[in-house]
Amino acid sequence: MSLPGNASPSTGEGTEAFGQPFARSRAGDVFQLLRDGRARTRAELAEITGLARSTVAARIDALSAAGLIGPAGEAVSSGGRPPSRFAFQPSARVILAVDVGATHVLIGLLDLSGTVLSERRESIDISAGPTPVLDSVLELCGQLFSQAGRHERELVGIGIGLPGPVEHSTGKPASPPIMPGWDGFDVPGYVQKRFSVDVLVDNDVNIMALGERAAFWPNAGNLLFIKVATGIGAGIISGGLLQRGADGTAGDIGHVRVPRGSEVMCRCGNFGCLEAMASGPAVAAALAASGVPAKTGEDVLDLARRGNLAAIAAMRQAGRDIGDVLAACVNLLNPSVIVIGGGLSCAGEYLMAGVREIVYQRSLPLATAQLRIVQSMAADHAGVLGAGRMVIDHVLAPASVEHLVQRQQ
Repeated sequence: MSLPGNASPSTGEGTEAFGQPFARSRAGDVFQLLRDGRARTRAELAEITGLARSTVAARIDALSAAGLIGPAGEAVSSGGRPPSRFAFQPSARVILAVDVGATHVLIGLLDLSGTVLSERRESIDISAGPTPVLDSVLELCGQLFSQAGRHERELVGIGIGLPGPVEHSTGKPASPPIMPGWDGFDVPGYVQKRFSVDVLVDNDVNIMALGERAAFWPNAGNLLFIKVATGIGAGIISGGLLQRGADGTAGDIGHVRVPRGSEVMCRCGNFGCLEAMASGPAVAAALAASGVPAKTGEDVLDLARRGNLAAIAAMRQAGRDIGDVLAACVNLLNPSVIVIGGGLSCAGEYLMAGVREIVYQRSLPLATAQLRIVQSMAADHAGVLGAGRMVIDHVLAPASVEHLVQRQQ
């Protein structure tokens, strides 16, 4: 699975191709004109930018030395030797994308187009604390290079998703409810002791939203991704941008109160939270209390697949509870797509039907006229694809490219 090709870039100052003068001359800015994959000659770049050909030639040499661009054949000559063309080489460098869950980790080695070159999935226990979990993750990361036939020196960035609130500016978890010992831990700093590259960290549902959109809904500017698993959360894309809020807690719908849960206590200490009613552990606990042998969300899924009527009814009700909260989100945010992902989404229509029932019943008609509510198509890969997209956009930005070029000199 891979991400679509990179969108046409913007340098921040513009180019003649976008109707504005090109006002920057760094290698990172010149690279943006090649990032769309279109091959250009030195003369074409000089004409677009207004820079001297010698300056363009120096930038091309620097970008080539950094492995970001390479020869792409020759242009048609009007006389004399045909000029060489240059294009972005996404396969020359790699990134690591890490999706950490409560009980598992999925790690991908991707090239700069978002193509997954190698992947590993392993069981973990997030409650073991940051040091043992990250040590295991880093060991697996190292193994992916040999598995894919690549070298660690080709690595330019790492993206990580964690199952809890994250202060995105620092990459530190912030009071994560299912991650004892992780609060305030310097995840980027710890990872950089092993890999000396930029490390970006976000919560898992945000990177899932990025991954699902990049892979399957690139034209959807307003999308909600809902993860239903051990916890429940939302990744919000509005106006084409991921919305993290003032402190990175946007989308924490798992702790919104639902009407029928007034007497059910959540692990956060409040009563009636959506997560306490409709998460995998909550549904399993409710079934167990009624005499159905279920301990985990996976048990519930297995029972539903085997036709257990109590499990099917419980999944439908969980969908309704989620729909209660999403109806308000639809009225507030007016998304064009709601994607339901996470482990419990594997229940398919047993869950989805309940969500649709309440959202379409309780949201404004205009807000639901074009609304699509769908099961995740990226499935388990959404997090890796999203972490990849997050770090690719970072490492290919002008300032990051400039930094990479300078490191090679």
